[in-house]
Amino acid sequence: MIPIKVAGTTAGEPRNAATAALQYLQPGALNLTALPPLSLYIHFPWCVRKCPYCDFNSHEAKGELPEQAYLDAVRLDLEQSLPLIWGRKIHTVFIGGGTPSLMSAAGLDRLLSDVRTLLPLEINAEITMEANPGTFEIEKFRHYRDSGVNRLSIGIQSFNGEHLKSLGRIHDEREALRAVEIATSTFENFNLDLMYALPSQTLAQAEHDIKTALSFAPPHLSLYHLTMEPNTVFAKYPPALPDDDTSADMQDMIAETMSAAGYDHYEVSAYAQPGRQARHNLNYWNFGDYLGIGAGAHSKISFPHRILRQARFKQPASFMEAAKRGNPVQEEHEIARADMGFEFMLNTLRLTGGFDPNLFGERTGMSITAISRALDAAEAKGLITRDFKLIRPTELGQRFLNDLQEMFLGETK
Repeated sequence: MIPIKVAGTTAGEPRNAATAALQYLQPGALNLTALPPLSLYIHFPWCVRKCPYCDFNSHEAKGELPEQAYLDAVRLDLEQSLPLIWGRKIHTVFIGGGTPSLMSAAGLDRLLSDVRTLLPLEINAEITMEANPGTFEIEKFRHYRDSGVNRLSIGIQSFNGEHLKSLGRIHDEREALRAVEIATSTFENFNLDLMYALPSQTLAQAEHDIKTALSFAPPHLSLYHLTMEPNTVFAKYPPALPDDDTSADMQDMIAETMSAAGYDHYEVSAYAQPGRQARHNLNYWNFGDYLGIGAGAHSKISFPHRILRQARFKQPASFMEAAKRGNPVQEEHEIARADMGFEFMLNTLRLTGGFDPNLFGERTGMSITAISRALDAAEAKGLITRDFKLIRPTELGQRFLNDLQEMFLGETK
């Protein structure tokens, strides 16, 4: 990690963003012939209740939300970031959380108006908003659509009431079904999030969840294996989970059921109808760029000779104060050459269809020979297949993805 220091500033202190941008344009260790597509991520940090498995930057709402003050800070954050992305078009927008659907219709309208005022959006840009079934109001969601949201991502997790309780969700099975019904009647494009290997879940129950979701013919399904993330309630007090064999049976069931239903398994946890892949997420997996604004948001921004990573202040109050002072960025560093191969492969190996080897040079500014030793080792272990046109993980590589990705740690030459 190479820290980047703008003269006279520390984290959160005011800085001249134009001066900083000029610094990043100076000669450096990389040579990118073209900049990748750019997405925008906006973080809304509040939720009704923190789920015991969640390790995202989310904070339980206590009392009335400071919505206007937060949106003011988000606009300031965006304005202060503009010199880093001058002249670049935004291809996709994702409003995540937390629970963005706690935002008022007027607040969401103001947010997207600010985005359109300050940034050039691609015609027909994908604009996704996350939503919690416990916050669904049909009129509000119609307003969201009218404001410009054209894709909804709904955190269902399960259609089983007992499993929803064990996950700490604020909705029950009736609200889950109602949320999907509202989505199908209001949005032409939407995603359903489901989880499996839940506390005490059987194979039959997991299959029922999948088939219930498929009965609505969603354009996109994200299916996540429940994991015990550090610093969560579940990590401290682990629930009784299905054993490894049952979990593997669930994975096999999902693969067979989704394939039979005509869905493309295009990313480790993502299934889509033809032509309905999540464009925003695909940009992540192809090592594209993204500007992240809002509390705790992360950015990856490429320049001709370096790639920059940023993280905003996590606490909403700290973020809002820092934005007022002129710099909500808490951490900023340039990706080191030695880490570039791992960072690239950490993303692209999630794509089940693989990637063109030329993409490595386009997105990192380096030759793919920089990771040839790790590629040779992964191929020898049967974890990838490759030729001049495609590098892709095998079925074995997908099953042991973490091990495959770790082979590229420190391997860049």
